[in-house]
Amino acid sequence: MSLGAAASRTTNPLLLALLITVTGYVVATCRGRAQQPRAYSAFARLALAVLLVRLAFTVVLGSPVPGAHTLLTLPEVPLPHWAQGIRLGGRVTAEALVFTFYDGLRIAALLICVGAANALANPARLLKSLPGALYELGVAVVVALTFAPNLIADVQRLRAARRLRGRPDSGVRGLLQVGLPVLEGALERSVALAAAMDARGYGRSANVPAPVRRTTAALTLGGLLGVCAGTYGLLTTEGGGYGLPVLLAGVVAALAGLRLGGRRSLRTRYRPDPWDARAWLVSGSGAAVAGLLALASVRDPDTLHPGVVPLVAPALPLWPAAAVLLGLLPAFIVPKESP
Repeated sequence: MSLGAAASRTTNPLLLALLITVTGYVVATCRGRAQQPRAYSAFARLALAVLLVRLAFTVVLGSPVPGAHTLLTLPEVPLPHWAQGIRLGGRVTAEALVFTFYDGLRIAALLICVGAANALANPARLLKSLPGALYELGVAVVVALTFAPNLIADVQRLRAARRLRGRPDSGVRGLLQVGLPVLEGALERSVALAAAMDARGYGRSANVPAPVRRTTAALTLGGLLGVCAGTYGLLTTEGGGYGLPVLLAGVVAALAGLRLGGRRSLRTRYRPDPWDARAWLVSGSGAAVAGLLALASVRDPDTLHPGVVPLVAPALPLWPAAAVLLGLLPAFIVPKESP
């Protein structure tokens, strides 16, 4: 997910291709530990479809990007005056297609990074690793991470069953006939998950005095605001003096608020999952890539967002590319397991 945040900071196709390569290598290397290995390929196909749709829309509907290199001219459909700013057909320029390709590739890289998270993340370990104050948020994140892989597994299972029965499993007809059983299965799975969580005591809360609740809210909210203000100060030239102290104070206040907030959550831990040095390295490598790309987008925005007018080849910035390569660290430090 940190690599996805890094992908959102640039439209340089070379950096985005490097990010996609890094995520693909990590998924291929850690495939034995993958929870849903097919989720990555499904998200990759979705990313390719999004990119092609963006390019098709640019060809049909045009683009506001001016260009001098005309590739083709389509018949233009006249539209009424109230549809100003929209056109159908007309001139298609190389600059418009390149601009759309850059922007669509950023969305595709973000989807591929989300697919890698869905394929490799263990929702149960994620829920156990969160502090008690964030367990409601953790439940929502776990449900979100498990929805797409389970949906893909249901579709593949139903398509295989239809093929065994000699029924069509592709096309519009096959999609419509598969859609209802998939929705029914999702509803049944949601009800079963709710019942299992209720049986395990999720939603219980301890009686916490009102002053403690107000102090917790003040510390958490003030700490998050301090983190935002400190980060803004570090990323701007005017805030170099106050950025780091405010950021540290915000982190301390937010951690104190989370610590107090954990008192209202009644949880027991059976076989606690320790957060060891390897986990710090895995999460830190992704956070480092996101942070360094965010810093590069502020310090050198022209390199991370190459222009298309005039149409020139994008350059590969060296130190942002080296920062992206930090994302390969999990492929070497996570122990391998056979599928």
